[in-house]
Amino acid sequence: MNISADTVKQLRERTGAGMMECKKALVETKGDLDAAAELMRKQGLAKADKKATRVAAEGVIVIEKAADGRTAAMVEVNCETDFVAREQDFRGFAQVVAAKALAAGPGPLDAVLAARLESGETVEERRRALIAKIGENITVRRSVVLSSETSAGSPAGHEARLGAYVHGTRIGALVAVKGGDAATAHDLAMHVAASNPKYRTMADVPAEVVAKEREILTEQAQGEGKPPEIVAKMVEGRLRKSLGEITLLGQAFVKDPDVTIEKLLKGAKAEVTAFERFEVGAGIEKKQDDFVAEVMAQVKGATH
Repeated sequence: MNISADTVKQLRERTGAGMMECKKALVETKGDLDAAAELMRKQGLAKADKKATRVAAEGVIVIEKAADGRTAAMVEVNCETDFVAREQDFRGFAQVVAAKALAAGPGPLDAVLAARLESGETVEERRRALIAKIGENITVRRSVVLSSETSAGSPAGHEARLGAYVHGTRIGALVAVKGGDAATAHDLAMHVAASNPKYRTMADVPAEVVAKEREILTEQAQGEGKPPEIVAKMVEGRLRKSLGEITLLGQAFVKDPDVTIEKLLKGAKAEVTAFERFEVGAGIEKKQDDFVAEVMAQVKGATH
């Protein structure tokens, strides 16, 4: 059957798929453009399902801020390779996800995936279509919306601010602050991105984490052969230092290691009320492939 180049072009514009795939779909549907688009959509969903088990540990972090600057959404969108992570269609999709996350507000990720785009399709449908087009597994791994609200009657200088910082495209941080200025809020977000605090203050560290750390430090100190009363003092001193390293207020400020974040906040008359940090692929077990061995195996296979 003769399929015109113009019909193939129209289908490509509608689906974003390759020329040969479009022509094949048009031949199968006897030139019916709508039927071909539907067929390709179904085929794309099937491809997405097949790729769903593949590890997607690369990707980008995107932050979308509200017009008032007091609310922002941060999302992590993953793919399989760094090459695709730099691809414009992938990055454009990640920006769309961030915008929809901001519009959806705090809540489950499912609400973001179910959000409708101007085209009428959902974010989830766009994700699956992109998998079919690019050929890699793509996932929307997580999203968060953080707000810094000024409470009624807050004194002058204690207005709410939201610091946001993205390091390249792989690490992002949001920090909700009361008081201080915009520069301080930005510096705090940069610090969170760089230093990765686990908790805001020592009081926020779970009791079981403190107990485990104390147990480890006690065993270490006892191995140094000190008297019990000295061991107890050593453990408590080391415990404060250890907990300070994993809490935001106890950490040394990245731009001035002689100043702790707690001291920085006091000087700025500010308070951090919440923070969030995303890093691409954090916690995902990556498959370690021997690329050279894989290529050699393919070469050997081709010679037989």
